[in-house]
Amino acid sequence: MAKKIGFIDYYLDEWHANNYPEMLKKWAPEFEVAYAYAKIDSPLPGGMTSREWEAKYGIPVLDSMEEVIEKSDYLIVLSPDNPEMHEELCEKPLKSGKFTYIDKTFAETLESAKRIFAMAEEGNTNCYTSSALYFAKEYAPVYEQEVKYIDSCGPNRFSIYVIHQLEPIVAMMKAKPVRVMSVGTEVFPIVIVEFEGGKRAKLSTFLNGSTFSMNIAYREGKAELVKVESDFWEGFIKALAKSFETCEIPVPHENTLRVIAAREAAIKALETPFEWVYTN
Repeated sequence: MAKKIGFIDYYLDEWHANNYPEMLKKWAPEFEVAYAYAKIDSPLPGGMTSREWEAKYGIPVLDSMEEVIEKSDYLIVLSPDNPEMHEELCEKPLKSGKFTYIDKTFAETLESAKRIFAMAEEGNTNCYTSSALYFAKEYAPVYEQEVKYIDSCGPNRFSIYVIHQLEPIVAMMKAKPVRVMSVGTEVFPIVIVEFEGGKRAKLSTFLNGSTFSMNIAYREGKAELVKVESDFWEGFIKALAKSFETCEIPVPHENTLRVIAAREAAIKALETPFEWVYTN
């Protein structure tokens, strides 16, 4: 019998809620999304109500978060495009003791991220968060190297998609981000992130840009272009399933706090180009 996952979302008609169930069937069939809860119906033009989503995907939408938590073996808190909702949506799951994955972006601010992890510790609940790009197989060898500089590029809106560049970059740098400067334009945001030890990364986002890629410079002077061409969702889902089975988290909380600190500073830096914004 498949182990039951419960979705907890702000609203259900969003890309992750719509696609995770089939990904799990493909790469982790021992798990199934059995229940769902949403705080509101989709507020987006043309978005489905929770009942319409239930009818389309065949996943029961329950009336309360508590019922989803009670009936599920594992929990996924979604709301990927509304991280400001994560503290509220995580409060009850992180009291449950049931392993909880919290979707990207984890939090808007470093202080909010710390509060969520404090909830988990108080509730004795294992949890983690991650961008799916963290698990791109092209990045795996880089995590073992000593990286000095990264020139990174990715698509889509900065506020939502910069997390997909920051997650692997922070893991590659193995250092605390110190400050961020915006050097791009309003239409094409670019930021420089400086880490302890003088390491730096440049992150660019292009609304209609190509796939994620990085030019990476190593300590010994070697450099290479690393372009993500694999299906990183496979690695993400398999890591998620393994974490459910073992209760071990694949992404350290320290990394997550560094990512959110860098993202918070980057969002602020966009408002004051060519000025350093320091992380908390």
